[in-house]
Amino acid sequence: MPDTPPQPSVLFVCVHNAGRSQIAAAFLTHLAGDRVHVRSAGSAPADTVDPAVVDALAEVGIDISAEEPKVLSVDAVQASDVVITMGCGDTCPVFPGKRYLDWQLPDPAGRGVAAVRPIRDEIEQRVRALIDDIAPAARA
Repeated sequence: MPDTPPQPSVLFVCVHNAGRSQIAAAFLTHLAGDRVHVRSAGSAPADTVDPAVVDALAEVGIDISAEEPKVLSVDAVQASDVVITMGCGDTCPVFPGKRYLDWQLPDPAGRGVAAVRPIRDEIEQRVRALIDDIAPAARA
């Protein structure tokens, strides 16, 4: 049996965990499958995922209607190899040995599906590049 590389773990963080981080987590899960452990969280989570985000992902065949925003925990950061922040500023705890990326993206909160589509598409491209970087065999 060949050696399997360790499964990388990625945490996506935005303020409300209702838009950008949910989109990124959904794409990474969809595109990389079980080759990458995916988490998402928010520094001040909303009550629900933004409906326009749910609809925009449904348009590309990804169902996140059952997802709920989660609160950012120190444990989630410690358990992740890569932490990607999206507009949460300095609220994300920083630990040595972790790789941190900050994706500057517009917040889809309160926008319609038409305004969410370009954000969704930009996040998909960034996630595909991330997969090529951390788990290249995960992409078909």
